[in-house]
Amino acid sequence: MVSLTINGKVVRAEEGEYLLAVIRRMGIDVPALCDHAAVEPYGGCRLCMVEITKESWDGWKNYVTACLYPAEQDLIVNTHSEKVIELRTSLLDLFLARNPETPLIQKLAADHGLTKTSFEVVPEPNDCILCGICTRVCDEMGFAAISMVNRGHGREVAPPLNEAPPDCVGCLACAQACPTNYIKFEDIGTTRKIWGREFELLTCEKTGRPTITREFAAFLSKHRDIPEEYFKVNDEAHRDELASTMGRITRWSVQEETK
Repeated sequence: MVSLTINGKVVRAEEGEYLLAVIRRMGIDVPALCDHAAVEPYGGCRLCMVEITKESWDGWKNYVTACLYPAEQDLIVNTHSEKVIELRTSLLDLFLARNPETPLIQKLAADHGLTKTSFEVVPEPNDCILCGICTRVCDEMGFAAISMVNRGHGREVAPPLNEAPPDCVGCLACAQACPTNYIKFEDIGTTRKIWGREFELLTCEKTGRPTITREFAAFLSKHRDIPEEYFKVNDEAHRDELASTMGRITRWSVQEETK
């Protein structure tokens, strides 16, 4: 364990634990658009930047991304110093130029006193904030069906050659993790459409409702050792079955106790 000071309060943390985790555990609100519990830290948005120093540094200060900087003994952290707020505001000014109509960006910018960008708005803006959560989640799932491509204003998330990605299984991990709902999908009956592909949805034998795509079920059965039979019913049916089983166990226990 190490001892450090955050906003004037001495706290304890695991050595090597990233500052952002410690800061959030203290209930301090620090924006971090590219942070997600399902993936490793990325440091892409830079909004979680904090000011650090130590008494031994003789007044010298540094500015680091809290999601990637580990807790150290005697570290002194300021999450909302004047300089930190200035840096975050500048970053949000740039975000507004790229995503002027994105509610999440608008709110964060407004919280920092910005209602419009001082830069030229990019042509055809959208809600993709380039946080990379979707591509990293896809990689973690084992598919790598999408990635960051191009540079500058043209940088975007896309499948290879902007064509329907052959490695996608329609699991929706990317869409569900996207903080701005930029990644769109459509479920119609037993058909799912995403990234220019169509997938067949399996149907629950008990409720008649769609479950997951046939491709995703095959992947999980092969790589996660989940029996194919598991996907014949949806999560609701599994919960009902578990509840019924637990109910029988409880009734049996009561009967045994009253004998």
